[in-house]
Amino acid sequence: MSSKVKSAPSILTANSLSIGYKDKRETIEIASQINFDIQPGELVALIGINGSGKSTLLKTLSAIIPALTGDVLIDNISISNLQNKDLASKQSVVLTNETVSKQLSVFELVALGRHPYTNWLGHLSQKDLTLVNEAIDQVGLLQNQHKTCDALSDGQFQKVLIARALAQNTPLILMDEPTTHLDMYHKAYVLQLLKSIVKRSQKSILFASHEINLALQLCDKIILIDQGRVTYGTPSELIQKGTFNSLFPKDLIVFDEVSQSFRMKMDTD
Repeated sequence: MSSKVKSAPSILTANSLSIGYKDKRETIEIASQINFDIQPGELVALIGINGSGKSTLLKTLSAIIPALTGDVLIDNISISNLQNKDLASKQSVVLTNETVSKQLSVFELVALGRHPYTNWLGHLSQKDLTLVNEAIDQVGLLQNQHKTCDALSDGQFQKVLIARALAQNTPLILMDEPTTHLDMYHKAYVLQLLKSIVKRSQKSILFASHEINLALQLCDKIILIDQGRVTYGTPSELIQKGTFNSLFPKDLIVFDEVSQSFRMKMDTD
């Protein structure tokens, strides 16, 4: 089935989006004419080489930086028309290397996900406590909930950040490089966890990643940024179009359509 056929109302839409930065002297455009729709219950990977604009696109989608042109819609509402509190009820964001106090316990850090809904004293209601405990349980950290985050492994800490986003209880989660600093097993574990979350909860997750081979195996859709152009579709659609063939210089890495993965080029190729 074509990715252009909508099976449900879109949770996140990009309309003729252009991303980049403005300073006093010039506008630096990184990518333009970005169009896609993400439906509830979809796991979507944002991929591209270093410096292609993945983080810039995520920050634009999360209203951290403004779009140069075009629009971003959440539940068919432009994010430019949403107050911060309203936006926080619709999307949660996990950024790479964000400033987080690791002196907090697992429970305390996950509970910060309820901040948009608590009163000015930060008092947690019974509903808040239930959502925090459910989030911690969902990522498998109940036994560690009283540990301080500085006592956790990188993989465990990444699960805490995912749990915080789950506790925020939004229909959309945006993540920047959730598998950074993890070994191969834990990269696969985290992405499989994200896949299970969208299946069980019908939340939508968009994450930027360098783990292209894993993304091709696990994701419903792929957003590819390549030299200022953005392509969107299911993995099979993009493979059929030959989209990945020019992503890397072919002297070292080639895309193998048989295995549907990237591999190192051998001297015998």
